[in-house]
Amino acid sequence: MEDGMFDLNKLLIDVFDPQAGELVAVVVDEPTDAVPDNENWSARREMADAWREAFSALGAERGFEVRPLVSFPATGANNADLPGEGTMAGDSVDLAETLGGSSLVVAMTEFSATAPLAHLAKTYDDFRAASMPGVEKRMEGTALAADYSRVAARCKAIFDAMQGAQLCDVLFTTGHRCFFDLRQREAEMDDGFLPRGKEGDPIINLPSGETFIVPYEGEVYGLPSWTAGTIPVVEDEEMVLFHVVANCIQVVEGDGPVAERYAEFFNDDPARSNIAEVAFGVNDMAEVTGCVLEDEKAGFHWAFGRSDHLGGVVGVDDFSAAENVVHQDIVYAKGNPVQIERADVVHPDGRRVTIIENGDYRV
Repeated sequence: MEDGMFDLNKLLIDVFDPQAGELVAVVVDEPTDAVPDNENWSARREMADAWREAFSALGAERGFEVRPLVSFPATGANNADLPGEGTMAGDSVDLAETLGGSSLVVAMTEFSATAPLAHLAKTYDDFRAASMPGVEKRMEGTALAADYSRVAARCKAIFDAMQGAQLCDVLFTTGHRCFFDLRQREAEMDDGFLPRGKEGDPIINLPSGETFIVPYEGEVYGLPSWTAGTIPVVEDEEMVLFHVVANCIQVVEGDGPVAERYAEFFNDDPARSNIAEVAFGVNDMAEVTGCVLEDEKAGFHWAFGRSDHLGGVVGVDDFSAAENVVHQDIVYAKGNPVQIERADVVHPDGRRVTIIENGDYRV
């Protein structure tokens, strides 16, 4: 599809290419007394109905089946484990069996289900999923309308540059700097292609468009992580500094309520302070609006918390309680208050490949 010209049927074919004999499930999370509804969430459930109808029409042409809409009570936290039961066609169902028994799952949720979907992919062989937390109808005119062949080419160029690198050296526009340890890890691409039987990660975000890696977390005895530096974060117009040592946020510096909240947040459960991802978003149709799902596809980002769903080692059991599980991205694309001055990947022989310079991609 051309940039800006959205065709849902074409997107479903280009991204998923569903084949005869497949079983597709579109899934949503539902508000609860503890997690009240909001306007965007309600609109997303309507969007899910429309996408399910589009899948059904395509299935009639191609010979695959589409389940009734699957729903479950919202977890209230990004990447927390899913509940045991959900609902389909008014009946209670075992959620894991229903989703895992589908060859394609499209999760249009309020709270990210990426991590539990990745867990299902380890259990069920013929399973792939697109996680779309926070997706909005307007994205059909922005990031969902990108030329995904071009997005994939950009992802691959950065993937190639990262192969064999030991460090990612990031200089923020505030002058702060952080080194992310890339040893013991392989980069992966979320390039917008998820046909049945695809090699590699069977879980993507949609809208897509990033190359990502989990920094080395120091799990090898005697080999500490090199991830270290200072990461600036701006929320509610307050600048907070995260001081990182050995891939963990050790000190939160700041004088306001945001700094106080983050310090308490990381202190309450140290697993939250794990540096869980470093990534380059390359979808040139993505717009920065405050919705992380799209914002992260527009430029550089990193995340804290859970990492096992992306190839790291920090999972649910590392948190002191299941309700504390989190994987949260912080984005530095154009339009964000802090951006990237320069980002290089450094190879063992000292060779540097510049990915971003003066806020623009060079690869």
